[in-house]
Amino acid sequence: MNIAVKIKEVRIKDISMSEDTISANLLDGRTISVPLAWSWRLSEATPEQRADYEIIGDGMAVHWPQIDEDISAEGMLSGIPAPRPSN
Repeated sequence: MNIAVKIKEVRIKDISMSEDTISANLLDGRTISVPLAWSWRLSEATPEQRADYEIIGDGMAVHWPQIDEDISAEGMLSGIPAPRPSN
C-alpha cells in the first residue's frame, strides 16, 4: 500500500533563546528547539548580537546580521549542527 503525504513547508513565526537553546515557534503551532552549541557563531556571540535577528524568507529561516549566521527551520528539524570551518 502506498500512502501519499503532502508535507507543508515549515515556517518560523518567532524565536526565543535561552543560555543553551534556540526555540522556534512555527506557524503550524509546533515548537522546535536545538542546542545553542549547534551554531558556533551564536555560541560565541554576545547576548546583544543574539538578540539582533530577523526572520527571513517568509519564515523559512532566521538571520543574525551582526555575526552573519542563518538557521533554517528545515535545518533545525533535520538536526544537523553547523560545522566549524577548519583552518
